[in-house]
Amino acid sequence: MTASEQFRVQEESDAYWRVVFENPPVNLIDPDTVEQLADLVTRIESAPELTVVVFESANPDYFMAHWDFLSDRERVAGMAIGPTGLPAYVDNFIRLSRVPPLTISSIHGRVRAAGSEFVLATDIRFVGDRAVLGQFEVGVGSVPGGGAMARLARLVGRGRALEILLGADDVPAARAAEYGYVNRVVPDAELDAFVDGFARRVAGFDRTAVRTTKHLVDAGSLPHSNDEFAAGMKAFFQTSGRPENADRVKRLFSLGLQQPDGVERDLGRRLTE
Repeated sequence: MTASEQFRVQEESDAYWRVVFENPPVNLIDPDTVEQLADLVTRIESAPELTVVVFESANPDYFMAHWDFLSDRERVAGMAIGPTGLPAYVDNFIRLSRVPPLTISSIHGRVRAAGSEFVLATDIRFVGDRAVLGQFEVGVGSVPGGGAMARLARLVGRGRALEILLGADDVPAARAAEYGYVNRVVPDAELDAFVDGFARRVAGFDRTAVRTTKHLVDAGSLPHSNDEFAAGMKAFFQTSGRPENADRVKRLFSLGLQQPDGVERDLGRRLTE
């Protein structure tokens, strides 16, 4: 059976693409997402006229909820190594962060854990005022595997990175902007128009100037070695799914984990109930 298309590309022009993510009911990231994202990143890398890519969600309440706890672990572990020499999951995020065009996440609703790692790999994050971000992995006994430690520490500083990662709590939009987790907060009803206007503005500039400027900013701000990401991915595989945390995860499923109106709505607080 062919996997349903999760990333829908809308080519507004040669210079400007919008990518809409949809994986009902709460936009979980799963093995199909990993494979389709690899293909999408390759397509972005191979588009010579492209200047700006905006990532959006078809679900106004969940941009990307998190990794699917019920996904096939053997399939994930058996995925091919990507071009960076690392497992496909983290390889996607490294490649996404380094594509020549500017990448923007336009975030309505909730984005946590693997979803947070996705938006951290994009260049700019604009959020609606109802948005919620977070890295809750430590709360279920795992280490984040997609580069959260490397990226958050550079964005928000060491102390705030540890607060976000070890507190495992939800970070509301205003605090995320205060910390530097996101660029700015826009009233939810105005977010789409604001992001579209910003993207069209940049897409109208000289492509070489935009791409070269981004490349030089990347040189001074992104991790210089993939070793940081490799260590996180290794720690994730070592810590996730351990039996000593099974009861906590089972309890979260009993409260509606991975369902739109269950514990997902307030996951940070309810981790410790």
